[in-house]
Amino acid sequence: MQNCLGIYIENNLIKYAKVSKDKDGFNVETYGLKFFDNIEDTIKKVIDETYSFNTPISINLANEKYLYFDVFSLLSKSDVQKTVQTEYEAYCDENKYNTKAFENRYALVPNIENKEKIRAINIIVNKIELNKQKQYLEKTNLSKIVPIGAAISNIVRLEKKENVIIVNMEGKTTITSVYDKQIYNVDIIDAGSEEVLEKINRIENSMSKAYEICKGTTIYTSNVIDDTKEQPYLETIIPTLYTIAEKVKNTIDEAPVKIGTVYLTGTLSAVNNVDLYFQEILQSTDCKILKPKIIEDASSQSNIKDFIEVNSAIALAMQGLGEGVQSLNFKEANFAQKVKQLLNANVSFGKKQNKTDKLGKPKKEINIDLRGALDKTELMLIRAVVAIIIINVLFAVFSKLLIKQMNKKQTEVEGLISSEQSEIAKIEKDTNELDSKNKKYTALTQELKAINEKISTIAEMKNSIPNLLNQIMYVIPEEVRLVSVENTSEKKMQIVAESANYDQLGYFIAKLKLEGYLKDVVSSSGQKTGDIVKVTIEGVLP
Repeated sequence: MQNCLGIYIENNLIKYAKVSKDKDGFNVETYGLKFFDNIEDTIKKVIDETYSFNTPISINLANEKYLYFDVFSLLSKSDVQKTVQTEYEAYCDENKYNTKAFENRYALVPNIENKEKIRAINIIVNKIELNKQKQYLEKTNLSKIVPIGAAISNIVRLEKKENVIIVNMEGKTTITSVYDKQIYNVDIIDAGSEEVLEKINRIENSMSKAYEICKGTTIYTSNVIDDTKEQPYLETIIPTLYTIAEKVKNTIDEAPVKIGTVYLTGTLSAVNNVDLYFQEILQSTDCKILKPKIIEDASSQSNIKDFIEVNSAIALAMQGLGEGVQSLNFKEANFAQKVKQLLNANVSFGKKQNKTDKLGKPKKEINIDLRGALDKTELMLIRAVVAIIIINVLFAVFSKLLIKQMNKKQTEVEGLISSEQSEIAKIEKDTNELDSKNKKYTALTQELKAINEKISTIAEMKNSIPNLLNQIMYVIPEEVRLVSVENTSEKKMQIVAESANYDQLGYFIAKLKLEGYLKDVVSSSGQKTGDIVKVTIEGVLP
C-alpha cells in the first residue's frame, strides 16, 4: 500500500492530509490544520503526529505564474519543447526577467478555440521562492512540489465532456477551469482567506479564533434570512467573497465553452451558505461545495465538512500518489526515487493475463515467469537489470560530488543575486529620498525668493508717496489743493485733488503727464460741489 502526506502551506497556516492508495482506491488516514509561528517546528510536529517519517511528502508551489502559449499540433515532441522554451524566453525578455532566475514546467492540452493547435500551460516560479519551499522540508522525504491550481482538480469526480470551474479560496484564490477532464486555464487573484483572517485577527488578536469565526459565520441571502443571529464580521467577509464571485462570473462569461458547475473549496468555503451566495451572483451556473471524490459518499455530513477544510492537502497527497499531471512537479527526483520508479515499472510476473486499455485494445506487457529453471531470455534480462543497477550506482558515486558542487555554486549565485537585488532596492530608496528632498528644497527656495521680492517691493514703495509729493510740489498750481494721495497697489497711485478753477486741475494733470511723475495717467470726470470741482487722478510710478 502506497502512502503520501500532502501539506498545503500558506501564511501562518498549514493544512495536512495523509492519503493511502491500494487496489480499492484512495483513503484518507489522518488530516488536520495548524497555525504556526515557526514553520519548520510545525512541519516536524505534523510528521511526528502522522507517523510519516519515511513517507513521501507532496507540498504546494508558492507565488507561481501561469503563462499560455499556442503550439502547432503537428510538431514533434522535441519541436514542441523548443517552441515552448522559445516562447518562455521571449516572455522573460519582454518583461526584463532573467531566465536563469526562474524554474518552469509545462503541460499540453487540446486547444478548444483552434483545433490545429495545442495549448501549452507554462508555470514559472522564482528559484529563491522554490528553494525556500524546499528548505522547509530539507530533512524529509519530499517528493513533489506542485502548483495547487493544477493539483486541486485531483479531488473532483469529473465526467467526460463536463466543463467545470474550481474556485479554491485559500490565502490567495485560484480559479481553475477544467474542460472535458483537461485543465485549460488557471487564474490567481489576491482576494482570499488571507486578507479576511488578517482583518479579523487585528481585532481578535488570534488567527485560530479568526478561522473559527469564519466557520461560524452565516451568509444570509434573499432566500435565507435570520435577523436573530448576530454576525459581527459579515461585513469583513462579504467584500472579499464578492470580488471572487465577480471574477468567477467574468471567467464564465469569457469561457469558450458552457460551464456546467462551479465548485467552491478552500478556507472561505467553510463560511455557511457561501454556495448560496455564489449562486445568487452566478445565477444560471450551478454552485456546489467541493466534496472530495474519495469521501463524498461518506454517511457523516459533519465528517465530510471536516474533510473539505483540507481539500488542498488531499489534492496534493493524491498528486504524490500519481494522480494529475505529473510533468508539473518542481522537485527533481533523487537517485533513490529514480530507482523506486524503475522498480515500480509495469512488468507482470507469472501467468500471462489478458488486460485491455481504455480503448479496449490488449496491453503489451513483459511476461517473466520466475518459477522453475530460468531460460536464456530470463537470464539475459536479469543480467541486463543487474548491469543497469551497477552502472547507475557507479554513475551516482562519481556524479555525487559534482552535483553537490554544482548545487553549492547555484546556491551561492542565488545568494549573490538576492544580495544585489537588496542593494539595488536600497539605492532606489536613497534616490527617491534625494529626489523628495530636492523637490522640497526647490519649493522652499522659490518661496524664499517670492518673500524677498515682496520685501523689496514694500521697501521700494515705502517712501513712494513722500517722494511723489516732493516732485509735484513745484508744479502744482496754487489754486489746486490735494485732498489725498494713496498707494493702491504696488506702483499704482491715486490722487484726489480739488479746485475752484477746473482749468487749474487740467493744468495739474497735464503737468503730471509731461514731467513723467506718473505713467498711464487717467482722471475721472470732475464732481462739482458748490464752487469746488473734485477729480480723481490715477497713474503708475515710473
